[in-house]
Amino acid sequence: MSAEASPPPGGRTEQPTLPTHLADLRAKGRYLLISLAVLVLDQWSKWLVEIHISDHASIEIIPGLLSFTHVRNTGVAFGLFATGGNLLGTLTLTVLGIAALVFVGYYFRVVPRHDRTLLVALALVIGGAVGNLLDRIAAGAVTDFVDFYYGTYHWHTFNVADSAISVGIGLMILGTFRRQPQSAEPVPAKPGPTSDGGATAASR
Repeated sequence: MSAEASPPPGGRTEQPTLPTHLADLRAKGRYLLISLAVLVLDQWSKWLVEIHISDHASIEIIPGLLSFTHVRNTGVAFGLFATGGNLLGTLTLTVLGIAALVFVGYYFRVVPRHDRTLLVALALVIGGAVGNLLDRIAAGAVTDFVDFYYGTYHWHTFNVADSAISVGIGLMILGTFRRQPQSAEPVPAKPGPTSDGGATAASR
């Protein structure tokens, strides 16, 4: 009969450990649920606006403060760099959006998994960027509808994706300010002569 392998001390079997990079990706995976939630909420809210509010029509939500206004934005967040539907401009913004998303995704991958604030911030940015990028690829423009105003002044109309990107960037800036540089450690003072040494020197 062949000898059976004896169990390890204590009767416990060692569990296989994941490589460090796989453990990091597994720990960060839950943050991508934030990206997914942003994407779903963004696309759902845009769909509701597109089927219930005509182009350039508006529904008052809070009188004198907030309306939902259906706007087709050919630029980036908050209507910046609008291309007016120009094909070359749309392609340029699409390529730039993909490049930015790749950069943010890489940054998300290399960030330490214990930096929760930065991971949440990047997850928000990723979700928002994907939401607007899908609109641009599918229709050449992004649906905006959140319209804050006071009197005759209107802030740039935006959407859920823009909000997530803005909050994410804000958290990144806040995290930068919160990371205070560690102060230099004080240089230990050189030990002075002991009392015995001083007495010996004095007696010479």
